[in-house]
Amino acid sequence: MIQCFQALRTSLAKYKNNGGFNPADILQGQDTDAAFALYEEKKTMRKVTILGSTGSIGTQALSVIRENRDRFRIEALACGKNRELLSAQIREFGPKLAVTAEEEDARILSKEFPHITVLWGEEGLIAAAEDDSDILLNSLMGIRGLVPTFRAIEAGKDIALANKETLVAGGELVMEAVKRKGVKMLPVDSEHSAIFQCLMGNEGKKVRRILLTASGGPFRGYTKEQLEKVTLEQALNHPNWSMGKKITIDSATMMNKGLEVIEAKWLFDVPLSDIEILVHPQSIVHSAVEFEDTSVIAQMGLPDMRVPISVALGYPDRLAFSGLGLDFFGKGAELTFEKPDRSIFRCIDLAYQASEEGGSCPVVLNAANEVLVDRFLKGEIGFTDIQKNIETILNRHTPAYHLGLNDIINIDRETRREVMG
Repeated sequence: MIQCFQALRTSLAKYKNNGGFNPADILQGQDTDAAFALYEEKKTMRKVTILGSTGSIGTQALSVIRENRDRFRIEALACGKNRELLSAQIREFGPKLAVTAEEEDARILSKEFPHITVLWGEEGLIAAAEDDSDILLNSLMGIRGLVPTFRAIEAGKDIALANKETLVAGGELVMEAVKRKGVKMLPVDSEHSAIFQCLMGNEGKKVRRILLTASGGPFRGYTKEQLEKVTLEQALNHPNWSMGKKITIDSATMMNKGLEVIEAKWLFDVPLSDIEILVHPQSIVHSAVEFEDTSVIAQMGLPDMRVPISVALGYPDRLAFSGLGLDFFGKGAELTFEKPDRSIFRCIDLAYQASEEGGSCPVVLNAANEVLVDRFLKGEIGFTDIQKNIETILNRHTPAYHLGLNDIINIDRETRREVMG
C-alpha cells in the first residue's frame, strides 16, 4: 500500500493538468495501474453543455444522456423562463454552471444551489458556450443561438446544432470558423442528421442531389383560399412531430423547409440547385442523398428526435436506444413522395431567393419570419400574412455583403424594428 501511494505521488505531476486527477478517486486497496485505468475511463466521458435544456430538444437530449450516463457528464445547462424544470435538471444531472434568461430566476437558483455558478442573460449564455465542455448542444430558438455557437466554436468545442438560424443568418461566418478551428459541426435536425448519416463512408464521392424530405405539415393539399382561413389551433396541430410553437408554425408555412435548405447548403457545401425538397407525409424517410451513379441512400426511422440527438452526441459511435424501431409491416409499410406546391407555400421560394442573393438577405428573411410568426401566435396577423410580409420586406431590402458578427446582429435588429412597424 505504501508503494502504491508513493507511485501515486510520483505520477500526480503527470496527471494534475490532464483533466483534474483526484486522489479521492482511488479506491481503498486498489493498485496504481487500476486507479489510473479508472481515471482514464472517467476522462473519456464526454462533457456536454446544453443551451435550451428545458425545451423540446433539450429535454430529449437529457433523456438520451440519462440512458447513457457512462458516456456523458453535464457541465452546463441553460434555459429560458422555466426555472422549475431547470431546478429539477440541476438536481438530477449536477452541472457546474446554470443559466437563466432572467436575473430574478438566477438569484433564486443561486440560493437553491449555492455550490454551483448561476448566471443569466446573454452573458450567461456566452459563459456557458465557453465553459469546460467537449460539445455544445445548441437548441435555443431563433437568432439568439448565433453568438453562443460562434463563441463555442472559437473556444474549440464541437457543436451539436439544433438551432438552424445560426447557419441561416451566419452560415458563411460560422462555417469558416468551423474549418479554421478544426471542430465538428454535427447536425441535430432530423433531415440534416439523415443527410449526415447518408454521407458517412462516402466522403469524397460526388453528390448529384440532396433530397430533403418534408412532412408537408397540417395543410398539405390546401388551396390559397383555405390557407387564408387557417386558425392558430390548426397551425399548431402538426400531424407527425411534437415541437415548440415557433418551429411548428414554420412547418405549417413550410418556411422550416426553406430554412433547412439554407442550412443544408452550408453544412454540406452544396449549391442550392442540388437541393430538392420532397414532401413525404409519413416522415419515415428523413432525407436521402443521390450520388453521381444515381444510387440513392436514405436514412429511415420513426419520427423521434432522440435518434438524431444521439447520433450527434455519440459521434462517431452509435448509442444504445430504448425507443421503438421501424415496423416495415406497420406504419412504415407505405412510403409516398410529392412535389411541394410552391405557388401555395411561398416561403420555400423566398428562402431560395434569399440564399441565392446571399449577404444580408438570409438575415432579413430569418428576422422577418421570427417576428411575424410571433405576431401570428399573438393573434395580431393572419396565417398567410407571414409569407406576404416576408416577401414585401425582402423585395425592398438592399443586400449587404462580407458581414461580420456585429453586422449580422445589427441587420437582424433593424429588420425586427421594420417588421414591428
